[in-house]
Amino acid sequence: MALRLAEDTSFSHRFGATAPFRVGVEEELFLVSASDYGSACRVDDVLATIAARSARGRVIGEMCDGVVELATPVCASADDAVRALSQLRRRVVARGDVALMGAGMHPTAPFGGVVHRAGAHYDAVARDTRGLLRQSVVCGVHVHVGMPDPETAIVAYNGMRKWVPVLQALSANSPFWHGQDSGLASCRTARFHMVPRTGLPRAFDDWTDYTDTMRELIRVSGIDGPGSLWWDIRPHPSLGTLEVRVLDAQSSLESLRGLIALVHCLAVHEATVADERHPSKELLDEACYHAIRDGLRACMSVGGPIQHMQALARQALDLAHGYAHELGCTEALTAAELLLSGNGADRQRNAYAAGGMDAVLEWLVSETDTGSRFAREAGAGRGAA
Repeated sequence: MALRLAEDTSFSHRFGATAPFRVGVEEELFLVSASDYGSACRVDDVLATIAARSARGRVIGEMCDGVVELATPVCASADDAVRALSQLRRRVVARGDVALMGAGMHPTAPFGGVVHRAGAHYDAVARDTRGLLRQSVVCGVHVHVGMPDPETAIVAYNGMRKWVPVLQALSANSPFWHGQDSGLASCRTARFHMVPRTGLPRAFDDWTDYTDTMRELIRVSGIDGPGSLWWDIRPHPSLGTLEVRVLDAQSSLESLRGLIALVHCLAVHEATVADERHPSKELLDEACYHAIRDGLRACMSVGGPIQHMQALARQALDLAHGYAHELGCTEALTAAELLLSGNGADRQRNAYAAGGMDAVLEWLVSETDTGSRFAREAGAGRGAA
């Protein structure tokens, strides 16, 4: 009898299982004390008290205690996703003794003040990363766009790589770490990129090239599977999506609304146009560093001449507007355009200039709480997909 090897199902996929080009969002937010805005490592307690409430989407824990993840269902548009996130924010803060803070890093959390939650995958990640994930807690936003098949997912991935620096600059919302100005617009990204298998890999020829490369990487790294491949953009086979992971967490749901719309439109554009220009990893690594450091004031090349971030962002927005009507996000893109005049990092520094670090914390929590009421203000009564 011939020996049959077990089938490798690591990259079994669900591309095409649902209508293509729908959008879903995962938002990580800090859970803080409602009295002093310090980190509240009480996620399991909070989850237990809200489990019975009904809402579209899920509230779940993350590896680091003091962080909750709000996950929308599959949505038709950025507005649908943001209404779901608003409802989920309200679920968490309804108990009254905790609040939420939308930022890439908590501005005053001490270095090393990290508590990990239990779990087999979390334990494996901790063994792999050692002290790298015990330095700081970071929060980001992951935008998923459904893809019709694996090859289209790779085409979209290759095309989206060049937009990563632009998205990092627009979404930068973490200038402070450990009570000090980091000098960066997104210290979350700098801290997270210390962990292996982050940042941007190269462009891939096709789905086979991608899966063969990732399987070999999993083999030589000794990690427990694709869940420990934390690229800034990655195909997500089990969800059937392209996942864009570059955004800092946002206090403003209006800003997040614009960023989701921009990612949604760009992903559809890249999936359908099949841009053959693939800047090198080395070039994009440098562009990303400038975006992380200088935010909206960055100058960089993503292939071709060096350009100011404002010009690159305008190119992205112009492309996005070509898809906005079809994807139901014409108004939402206006919020992305407003970020050209100031992102979250700029607003945090403005708050600090006006009232010091206490003002930064108060402003972040207040704006995140205002976002929890977004659904009513944005017309929650409209049907959602």
